Amino acid sequence: MKNEVLKVESLKKYYGGSETKSVLVKALDGVDMTVAEGEFVAVVGSSGSGKSTLLHMLGGLDRPTAGMVEIGGKRIFAMKDDDLTIFRRRNIGFIFQSYNLVPVLNVEENILLPIGLEGSTADEQFVNRVLQVLGLSDRKLSMPNQLSGGQQQRVAIARALVSKPKIVLADEPTGNLDSKNSMDVMKLLKNSGAEFGQTIVMITHNLELAEMADRIIRIEDGRIANENRQ
Repeated sequence: MKNEVLKVESLKKYYGGSETKSVLVKALDGVDMTVAEGEFVAVVGSSGSGKSTLLHMLGGLDRPTAGMVEIGGKRIFAMKDDDLTIFRRRNIGFIFQSYNLVPVLNVEENILLPIGLEGSTADEQFVNRVLQVLGLSDRKLSMPNQLSGGQQQRVAIARALVSKPKIVLADEPTGNLDSKNSMDVMKLLKNSGAEFGQTIVMITHNLELAEMADRIIRIEDGRIANENRQ
């Protein structure tokens, strides 16, 4: 039995209500879930189902109305904001739809940016292995504007992996890519996750891509509707 990297209990996020004299919106309404070490989980749901809100909560980017998120045995919302920021930087890798690369930095500099912010030294052998797996070894000195969308997303994946986080959270990572690049990036994400034993939770609206994950969790109206193991 693998260790649980992520544990979520009774997670709720409400907006509005009596204090603001507006309609109460239950973006998350009591979510319970666990993710094991090395597991690749896809979270799917229609627009407004709560899947993006869930990802923001898992990453500590927003605080819940109620409930608990535990990553690597640490209850993240018990931390003060400054401590949570440090924990997030050290333990959570993010991959966004918009790539979020720094345009004045080359590929290698973008990938090493989170490690540099920590004042840490990169594991050069590991970095080179990630670059190799993602097909970026010959693009280390390229600038973002010299790369295709698929290549830029691969750089974003590499950046999320090189700090060896406890969990990688991917928010619609293929949303800006065509179908071929989407499938290529998904294969690379899955393969690199398996290669490096990385735990990945991905939000997507694309069921075909979601089926490449180990498990699919469907969210509707802020609650988990069902789960399917692939």
